[in-house]
Amino acid sequence: MEVQLAEGTNTTLAGYAETMFLSATAIYAVALVLLVIELATTRVTATAARDRSRELVAAGGAPIATAGTPGLVVDDGPRRSRSERIGRMGYAVVVAGLLLHVASIVSRGIATGRMPWGNMYEFVTITCAGAVLAALIMLRRSETRPILVFVLLPVLALMFVAEGVLYTTAGPVVPALKSYWLAIHVSIVSIGSGIFLVSGVASLLYLLRRRYERPDGTVAAPSGFPGRLVEALPSAQVLDRVAYGTVIVAFPLFSAGVICGAIWAEAAWGRPWGWDPKETVSFIAWVIYAAYLHARATSVWRMAAPYLNILGFAAMVFNLFFINYVVTGLHSYAG
Repeated sequence: MEVQLAEGTNTTLAGYAETMFLSATAIYAVALVLLVIELATTRVTATAARDRSRELVAAGGAPIATAGTPGLVVDDGPRRSRSERIGRMGYAVVVAGLLLHVASIVSRGIATGRMPWGNMYEFVTITCAGAVLAALIMLRRSETRPILVFVLLPVLALMFVAEGVLYTTAGPVVPALKSYWLAIHVSIVSIGSGIFLVSGVASLLYLLRRRYERPDGTVAAPSGFPGRLVEALPSAQVLDRVAYGTVIVAFPLFSAGVICGAIWAEAAWGRPWGWDPKETVSFIAWVIYAAYLHARATSVWRMAAPYLNILGFAAMVFNLFFINYVVTGLHSYAG
């Protein structure tokens, strides 16, 4: 028989939501393994193709096109096709995990009779879902799919933290949060934060790739694991394009979320902006991302753009964890 809490929470459905969240985490982990296998086998295949090309050139024949040769179709044989199938399988598993992830969010909302982002656990959950959705859209092509590996790593870390540290029993929110602005403000900010995660990862990988990439697109990477990792990454141009494209989407969302928060603050506290710690750090993050977009569009400052992008995401993470749990304020859980 279905059990109901006094507050009206459907505990049975809330339990299903919890199970689906844990299942989605496990599915993402399986997808990560498949995508890592694709990353490793693609790199091995590309290296073998280059070796065959060098041997043929040394023998006086024509060089074989490799995966790094733009505009040419590469035939790496069955090993490459097997790697491609594994990558596509990993992508499909991520899609399945996202569907279950979204189902867990919806189920928790139905169980509590409210929008399911009223606490840190729920906020992190929807942020991770936004990051995975953005990654699936931006990284669906084989040339960009290696980035998905490095997006799933922080997503899984956040999901483990959400389940192990931030978990809150499904229930009603405090009276101050019982507003339709909760659905608008928090959902926009959390989804925007998830998209910023994809952009931050792309900029980190861009800096790593740019350090070793030659002007012709080839890589002078060190031996060992760092070299293998750099060779497996997309080109610096592709990584930069992904980082910029995701910020172009996330920045207007984040701006709209801040504006909606100011409107909600005016209705709830009688002022639109009060330099509360979370408001202050949010404004700082907004300025950093605005500076990134300006630097990215300016040839003089373009080299500094990825550093600004990473700094902006660091400010978002600082706002999410440090401000919420260490600094006392109207938006935080400290004190």
